Parts: sequence; C-alpha cells; structure tokens
Amino acid sequence: MAEEDKDQRTEDASAKRLKESREKGQFPNSKEISSVFVLMASILAFLIAGSFTWENLMGISSHIFAELNSLDVTQTGVYILFQLVAKKILMALAPIALSIMVFGVLANLIQTGGPNFSLSPLAPKMSKLNPLKGFNRLFSKNSLVELVKSIAKIMIVGYVAFSTVNEELDKLPFLIDMSTGQILIYLAKIGIAIMVNTFWILVFLAILDFGFQFWNFRENLKMTKQEVKDERKQTEGNPQIKARVRSVQYQLARKRMMAAVPKADVVITNPTHIAVAVQYKKGDVAPIVTAKGAGFIAEKIKEIAKANNVPLVEDKPLAQLLNKTIAVGKYVPQNLYKAVAEILAYVYKLKYRVF
Repeated sequence: MAEEDKDQRTEDASAKRLKESREKGQFPNSKEISSVFVLMASILAFLIAGSFTWENLMGISSHIFAELNSLDVTQTGVYILFQLVAKKILMALAPIALSIMVFGVLANLIQTGGPNFSLSPLAPKMSKLNPLKGFNRLFSKNSLVELVKSIAKIMIVGYVAFSTVNEELDKLPFLIDMSTGQILIYLAKIGIAIMVNTFWILVFLAILDFGFQFWNFRENLKMTKQEVKDERKQTEGNPQIKARVRSVQYQLARKRMMAAVPKADVVITNPTHIAVAVQYKKGDVAPIVTAKGAGFIAEKIKEIAKANNVPLVEDKPLAQLLNKTIAVGKYVPQNLYKAVAEILAYVYKLKYRVF
C-alpha cells in the first residue's frame, strides 16, 4: 500500500476487501497470543507430564552409567547407544513438545477464525528485495512497537524471575542436605513458579497487542473514496449502464402492458389522468389488472381501448385505488372485488353477456 496516499485512505475496508485479504492469508496476527498459548501449554505439560518426563530422563542417565563398563567403544557401539538415548529422550519430551505444538496451532486458528489455506504468502515478491523498503521497515511503526514489546518482556520476565528467586534465597542453604534429584525437583518448582507468574502478565500484554494488531490491520486495509466508488461500480455495475438497462426493461414492460389492453374487458378511468385495464377469464379466482398508468400512459391506454372497442367506465375512487395498490398482472383484492365485479357486470350487460 503506497505511503503517499495514506492520508487519503479514510474509508473503512469493505466486506469485499476483507474477504480478499482473508483469501490472501492476511489476518490480524499477534505473536504475543501465540507466546501465551505456548507458555500455557508448557505449564500444563510440566504439571501433568512432568513426573513422566523426569522419570524417563533419570532412567536414561541410569542406563548410560550402568552401561559404561560394558560399552563397546566402537563406531557401531556408540551409534547404537546414541540411537537408544535419542529415542528415550524423544519419548520423554514428546508430551511437552506435542502440547506446545497443539497449543501453538490452536492460537493461530483462534486468531484466523478457523482453518484457511492460501499460497499467496509464499509467492515471491520483488518489493521485499528492495533495500530502501527494507530499510524503511526497520524504522516503521510496527518495528518500533515490536522493539518496545521485546524490551518490556525482557524487563518483566527478568523482574519476575528475580522476585521469585529472591523469595527463595533463605531456603538455598538447605539444598546442601538434599540429594541431586531433590535439588532438581526444587529448581523445577521454581521454574514453574516463574512461568506461572509471568503468564498472567503476558496475557495482559497479549490482549493489548492483539488489539493493536487488529487496529493496525484495519488501518492498512482502509480505502480511498475513489476505491470505494470503483469497487461499488464493479460490484453493483456502472450506474449509467444500470439506468439504461432499467429504461429498456421499463419500455419492454410498457409494450407488453399496452399489448394486453385490447384483451381487457373494461378500462376504469379517473376519468382524465388515470386508466386501469381489467380482465376476467372464466375459471380465474378474481379479475386481474392487465395495464395501468397515469398521464401520458393513461391516455395511451384509453386510446388503444377505444381503437379495440374496449369499454371505458369512469369511477374515480376505484381507479385511484387500483392504480395505487395493485401491480400489473395481480388479482384484484377481496376488498375491491365487489366494486370491480359490478362494473364488469354492467359491461357484460351492455354487450349482452351473462355475468
């Protein structure tokens, strides 16, 4: 997005632009949300599977020391030992690693609103190779925000770690009487305490950061007034073309309407500026309005009716109601049926028909 017209981008992004952005794999994304989820996964994994991991790691150590005397110090023997140790380490760390992976994916799915596959971010862009633009990005608003966040996190984690360890200083002398395993468990508890204390602060920072990223994302997608107009033309069609289409449609509809006048049973008039043609076919549930109009169209309807010997009957209130409330091609409603039926009966009587 060009910097020179940024001041002109005053309009919020349209639904179409937001959809296109989603299709390109662009979302408001906060790294802090991912960090919080990963930290939460680590804490839960240590609390739930920590003992399992610890026992397996200790078992690996015991196995290595037990095998030292009988170890075949050859390339094959060392390779076999390395394979065994690697497998056991992977099994020991698997619960923690899987938890972190699942929570990391979950964090991104929550931010993107669900799975979304797009190859657009992987497409090569020559603009990314421009040194000048790269230099500008180093001193951009986003880079400044990331720098402030990094410094804040380092200070917060450092302070929390120092405060937590400082509270345990009076217990350190008692570590002399503990075994190696007990010391490691004690240190693990302190590490978890540091993570838990840091977690709530990072949650607060993550909420603030996501709010900023969401705002920044919408700001970058803002449109100029001209872009909004152009998009509306593309979506809805050119107003001049639409007006022309409506004009043609109206003319065709009027021609069809005029063609139906000779088949009408009667034309009810105002008498001068409204005319409504009504037809009743045997088997219909009610009479139907086949043509209507005011002014020039009314005159045209009466002219065609006279040329085709269709009776004209003056009834001002009925003509006004039919013209105002009934669309062409629709049946006369029940509340007007009696009045129309009386006119039709009168017309049929004049033509010596039986109603």
